[in-house]
Amino acid sequence: MGIWDRLGSVIRSYFSDESEKLFGNRPKWRADPDLDAAYEELDGYLKDKDNRERASGQEKAEKQKKARVVPEGIRQDFAELGLTPDATAEECKEVYKRLLKIHHPDRHANHDENMKKATEKSARVNAAYDRLVVWFRLQNQL
Repeated sequence: MGIWDRLGSVIRSYFSDESEKLFGNRPKWRADPDLDAAYEELDGYLKDKDNRERASGQEKAEKQKKARVVPEGIRQDFAELGLTPDATAEECKEVYKRLLKIHHPDRHANHDENMKKATEKSARVNAAYDRLVVWFRLQNQL
């Protein structure tokens, strides 16, 4: 919540009808038409600003998704991590760390067969994540 949002909520609470209920009569400053017009203008500005920020964020995300063409090998790397191809680099990193914690060979040291499976899985996850890191770097350079 930014400073303008906070200021808007303070002003809204100051000018709300709740104050009329508390004090029993309409305050003198509330009868001023210029002040009412200024309040309406501020309220409209704050609503428009929120809508513009949301729209610009959605447009950026849509452009990134449309611009991204994912090769089949990279799609398989996303699938190895259990992600869809429209996942971000941050999401890949989080899932990669979580999978390494689950499939780390040291966690399965007491059981040889499970340790072998965990070693294979962690190697596949490492290789997939390394390829995805390189691919994300190339995408950012273009």
